[in-house]
Amino acid sequence: MHEEVDCLVVEEPLEIRVNNQTLGVVMRTPGHDFDLARGFLLSEGIFPARESNTHLKTLRLDCARDEFGLEIPNVVSCALPDLSAEHLQACQRQMVATSSCGICGRASLERVRLQAPKLAGGFSISMPTLKSLSARIAENQTTFAATGGLHAASLFENSGAIILVREDIGRHNAVDKVLGAALLEHAHPLSNFGLWVSGRLSFEMAQKALLAGIPFVAAVSAASSLAVDLAQETGMTLAGFLRNERAVIYTGKHRISF
Repeated sequence: MHEEVDCLVVEEPLEIRVNNQTLGVVMRTPGHDFDLARGFLLSEGIFPARESNTHLKTLRLDCARDEFGLEIPNVVSCALPDLSAEHLQACQRQMVATSSCGICGRASLERVRLQAPKLAGGFSISMPTLKSLSARIAENQTTFAATGGLHAASLFENSGAIILVREDIGRHNAVDKVLGAALLEHAHPLSNFGLWVSGRLSFEMAQKALLAGIPFVAAVSAASSLAVDLAQETGMTLAGFLRNERAVIYTGKHRISF
């Protein structure tokens, strides 16, 4: 038996305030907090997807400060002047979201379908390129390599080019960080990209992609029944078990060239 020093994943709460109202608290790995907040606002449906570009242009993010002007740790302040206090109160979470938490249920399915943009049909990818994604994205998971304790999400093009990779202790947070970063560079909807996630392909993952306008979602693990339901009803492509040169196509095989 021997002892050695190990690296641990950092987990801390992040409070997200909008127009000085606390909207929610998420447990996350610090880093890219503004991207996380931006993606959170989109994927939680805080502003209607069809008005996303308008709100994203007016959105202002800053560190929260106390009455003396000193920065408050682990609090992000978002300014969205076009949203009313009544609307934000209706959206406000009444709980602390853990790192594995998301929103699920048939009621959510109806809400998401109404809010989401119509998915474009132009994105396609070859099967060999799809199968190679996980191995190439793993090369960018530097913190996971050191700790073994993080999820990852990535945005990719149909050529297989990796555009963004973000890591976080929460798989939902990793996706929100990727979406938030992408929305700085690209207009909503993100129709020309696919989303890759390191965990299972749950309803929440499909929901976040749909609200962002992403037509293709790939994962290293299995899809859930509700994720498949959502994908079938909205025309999204879902691919799972992307590991060891394998892939399972659940929906939307027309976007894959064999």
